[in-house]
Amino acid sequence: MHPIRESLTALTRRAFFGQSALGLGAAALSTMLPGRAAAEPIAGLPHFAPTAKRAIFLLMNGGPSQLDLFDHKPKLADQFDKELPDSIRKGQRLTTMTSGQVRFPLAPSKFKFAQHGKAGLWVSELLPWTAKLADELTVVKSLHTEAINHDPAVTYLCTGNQIPGKPSLGAWLSYGLGTMNKDLPDFVVMTPSWSGRKEAQAIYNRLWSAGFLPSKHQGVALRSQGDPVLFLSNPDGVDASTRRTMLDALGKLNQQHFDQLADPETQTRITQYEMAFRMQTSVPDLMDLSKEDKKTLDLYGPDVTKPGTFAASCLLARRLVERDVRFVQLFHRGWDQHANIAGDLPNQCRDVDQACYALVTDLKQRGLLKDTLVVWTGEFGRTVYCQGGLTKANYGRDHHPRCWTMWMAGGGLKPGYAHGETDDFSYNVVKDPVHLHDLNATILHCLGIDHKRFAVKFQGLDQRLTGVEEHSAVKALLA
Repeated sequence: MHPIRESLTALTRRAFFGQSALGLGAAALSTMLPGRAAAEPIAGLPHFAPTAKRAIFLLMNGGPSQLDLFDHKPKLADQFDKELPDSIRKGQRLTTMTSGQVRFPLAPSKFKFAQHGKAGLWVSELLPWTAKLADELTVVKSLHTEAINHDPAVTYLCTGNQIPGKPSLGAWLSYGLGTMNKDLPDFVVMTPSWSGRKEAQAIYNRLWSAGFLPSKHQGVALRSQGDPVLFLSNPDGVDASTRRTMLDALGKLNQQHFDQLADPETQTRITQYEMAFRMQTSVPDLMDLSKEDKKTLDLYGPDVTKPGTFAASCLLARRLVERDVRFVQLFHRGWDQHANIAGDLPNQCRDVDQACYALVTDLKQRGLLKDTLVVWTGEFGRTVYCQGGLTKANYGRDHHPRCWTMWMAGGGLKPGYAHGETDDFSYNVVKDPVHLHDLNATILHCLGIDHKRFAVKFQGLDQRLTGVEEHSAVKALLA
């Protein structure tokens, strides 16, 4: 049942629930008993047998340059500083950063590429560790979007809509599929540090919001300094027994409030207080890396023991999915290279390269990759033409929504496979286009959800993560 109808039903039966031991409040509390999940899946979900139970979404916020990482265009080498043909640009809308440029000179990648794996996947020299995963990766070179600026583009990627306020992918999964671990949130977010340019696009907690879904499905952000979750620790003078007594009393008051008003958010409040109590034990255990052996720590690289780094966050992501957290999302900022690609892009790649390799390898070694979907992407790509001054040693690239490259691994996808093609300028998709909604439909499909049947009525519409236009899961990506 969707949340609006659920609320209306509760209101019309308020007197019954207030007098009955089978009321929604009692049902909500009963799910917190030992051995019970904190939230059950919606009736009828999953729609079919999933190939993945959980997902890790690695979001490279800012727009990694596909031209310098995965989309090898050797013919560009002979066209350095030549003008991008109008027949290729086709009057495309440009950002304010380059719309006033007199010229649009072509900027071939200064980095070397080589083929890797049985399928001969092209990977830049900037990603030597990722290249070792060639036979594990499912690469999409033809992803495209309508959004051309960061805020609407990353909002679109996370929530399926450029306008803020809609539920994020993690919230949809939590709402639809329920909880697998009663001691940790369904949806956890981390925002690791970055080494590229100091200035980076802002990110907002609405990117992991529950939108119009019950707020208990929103992402919980883990902090890298101080308490991992704010206000989780008991203050001085308050022990666990005292906290338990306080929560029991507060639960009774909240139950009385629900009996009077039937506000479903009151149930969410009850659930969240109980979750916070359990997290006082589960989160310290999660964050304690002392039980990780040296071989594992070495796999993730030297930054793994530095709190807040991408490597440390990837190891925590593995520990979270190992504990059956449904959805983990990492936001790594600093990929917005309008200039100085030679200086900034290598730093960004060093942040994530070994850690991504370690995450996929670690999951595989533990038997988790087969039912864990790993996604690596930005919100759009970068232009083949240079923004600002161009030399063979350095250049910059503007935002480019018409095509970019991303990869996935595990979760029932086809390994060692590259899908889609772009033209010789990495400017337009010429084969097997994949819209951002198709990507989200594919992720939902791997978790057993038909995106067309997964909707919630809100503001008079059947709202879906994948919008109202025709989109579909990309079956060619599935094993």
